[in-house]
Amino acid sequence: MLLGRFIALLVATTLVAGCASTTVAPRYTSTNTDVMRVGGERPSSADPRTEDMGSYCLETTERWNEQGRTPDGQNLWAKDTLRKVVPCQ
Repeated sequence: MLLGRFIALLVATTLVAGCASTTVAPRYTSTNTDVMRVGGERPSSADPRTEDMGSYCLETTERWNEQGRTPDGQNLWAKDTLRKVVPCQ
C-alpha cells in the first residue's frame, strides 16, 4: 500500500515537473533499500524466521516482487513481508 502511494506520487510529480519545465533525466533512488530496489535482478528472499514473542511465536516470511518498470526500463522491486502466528516449539 505504501509502495503504491509512493509510485503514484512519483508519477504525479514527474508529470507536473515535465509540464512545468524542460525534460529532466530520471533518477530513481531509495534511502531504504530494504523495502524497495530499482534495477538489476530480483533480490534474494531470506528464509522464514520465527521469533518468540512471549506467549506466542511469530513467523515472518519476506518475498521480493517485480512492481513494473521505470520510464527508462529498469525493474522496480518491492518486498512483501508476511507475518503469521505459529505455535512455539
